[in-house]
Amino acid sequence: MSQNETPPETFKRATAAAVRAIAEVNELTVSFGHEPAGLTAGRARLPQPSRLLTLREVSKVRGAADAVALRIRHHDGKLHAQRVPQNEAARAAFEALEQSRCEAIGARQMVGVADNLAAALEDRCRRQGFDRVTERDQVPLAEVMRLVVREALTGLPPPPSGRAAVELWRPWLDAKMGRSLDQLAKVLEDQDAYARAARKLLNDLDLDVGDEDDSPTEGDETEEEDDGAESPDQQTRDGERASAETQTLDGDSRDVLEGEMEGAADQQEGEEHDDLGGDADETPGNPPHPEMHGRNDPDGLQYRVFTGEFDETVAAETLCDSDELTRLRLLLDQQLHHLQGVISRLANRLQRKLLAKQLRSWEFDRDEGLLDAARLARVIVNPLTPLSFKVEKDTNFRDTVVTLLIDNSGSMRGRPITIAAMSADILARTLERCGVKVEILGFTTRAWKGGMARETWIQAGKPANPGRLNDLRHIIYKSADAPWRRSRRNLGLMLREGILKENIDGEALLWAHNRLIGRAEQRRILMVISDGAPVDDSTLSVNPGSYLERHLKQVITWIERMSPVELVAIGIGHDVTRYYRRAVTIVDAEQLGGTMIDKLAELFDEDTAPMMPRRMRRSA
Repeated sequence: MSQNETPPETFKRATAAAVRAIAEVNELTVSFGHEPAGLTAGRARLPQPSRLLTLREVSKVRGAADAVALRIRHHDGKLHAQRVPQNEAARAAFEALEQSRCEAIGARQMVGVADNLAAALEDRCRRQGFDRVTERDQVPLAEVMRLVVREALTGLPPPPSGRAAVELWRPWLDAKMGRSLDQLAKVLEDQDAYARAARKLLNDLDLDVGDEDDSPTEGDETEEEDDGAESPDQQTRDGERASAETQTLDGDSRDVLEGEMEGAADQQEGEEHDDLGGDADETPGNPPHPEMHGRNDPDGLQYRVFTGEFDETVAAETLCDSDELTRLRLLLDQQLHHLQGVISRLANRLQRKLLAKQLRSWEFDRDEGLLDAARLARVIVNPLTPLSFKVEKDTNFRDTVVTLLIDNSGSMRGRPITIAAMSADILARTLERCGVKVEILGFTTRAWKGGMARETWIQAGKPANPGRLNDLRHIIYKSADAPWRRSRRNLGLMLREGILKENIDGEALLWAHNRLIGRAEQRRILMVISDGAPVDDSTLSVNPGSYLERHLKQVITWIERMSPVELVAIGIGHDVTRYYRRAVTIVDAEQLGGTMIDKLAELFDEDTAPMMPRRMRRSA
């Protein structure tokens, strides 16, 4: 170690060397960051250690490093791609079984590696809250399979934080698996035989693995879509495609490779916006009342909610204890540090623009008004001197409120949700300094696979076309009237494992819109940040495939045509311009902060357009 090298740098250098040694790849590039551990285009990605280097953190980083290295050494990506099932639920479980195989080989050979992997797995289960689960549906099947198979292959019990989750699933698994689990241990060293045994095990669990001939072959880059009901693990995609897409090697069935949620909705791309009624009187500032069968809402599509009994709108601080919220906020602050300069410069530019519009200006040489201090000497000499007063001019800057509605779905996990939280944090501070109120909202679901709503539907005899079949969770991170300093901790909640689930965009958009409509401000702006179309497995499995997307289009069209709320959207890696009239798509989450500020700057640049009726603006 050189004299100028800090302990964290020494630790990272030693960890990188250990990864190369275990993987047996001398030229492997190892990087440290705040993204999940994994592989990207031949580069190993590991968690960034903090300066404190506590024992628990050291074990966690070493465990992640060992998991990556063992995957590189014992895994054949081409063979894996030939055997992986196409069904999303089966694919997620298959990924977990393969990762367990690689880790089991290393744990059997090296005791130190086994300890590191156990520490990392314990931390993972604790962060996901598996020690607090009370129902089986609260834990993804792929996660449980990883723990159960690890126990069968190595003889090591589940980590303390994961035991409750395993015990909830164990009776069902034992009844289904039979001797299939024992076969995995016999073929541990043979990936091809292990993959075949894994497919048989998944088939015993009633997961549709398809025929062997239907498995993807090398170079096959098409992704077939499954129309059946699937587990929450549908939030993943195959990391072993020959196109070398990003892999996440921690076994999380929803982290394996981010972004799968877009797939099912992309086939609806050609659909047109439905007509929601004719022109109505569109006076800005007053919500119009279009003729829609006696209802002033966009529900003419026969969009149904099977039950809203279990939906919830909650403040962020109620979903996490105070200590955990503080820890997550510190993690967010650490990640804000290296982006602070870039986004802050953009925020300062927006602040200058807004403050320039709010500068006080005066008319001088008036017969009445406020005394002009510049004419004070003349007034003292001759108190009867005329034109010694000034009057403040009216400003065109209207009282404004901005709502940021952030997609909290599983596909946002990782870098996208982190950047969204950071950008919202900086934007809230900037607009607050300019006297513009900001509200930050998030939307997701309470559970995977429908939660209590689906259970109620099953108990009711599974009536046809039930409509939305999941429990909504709408989160208030910051209300418009709350100062930023009191709400800053809440934004860290977006980084918590287990918060991000599925997304039902149409109802979330209506919820945020209705909150804005109730505000007294003259100008109301709603900015939506999302990375895909609405996806909820439970709802889409028993309704038409475009059910949620069609409702979202109706809601958007209604707001854009009929509402005084100004709607703008930012899509992360997903084309939202086919939904929203005023929208932009970015390909990298790092662009989000600048894009948010640019879009708001464009809105505030419209000095006269917001004062005109919408119909006049469209014709102009």
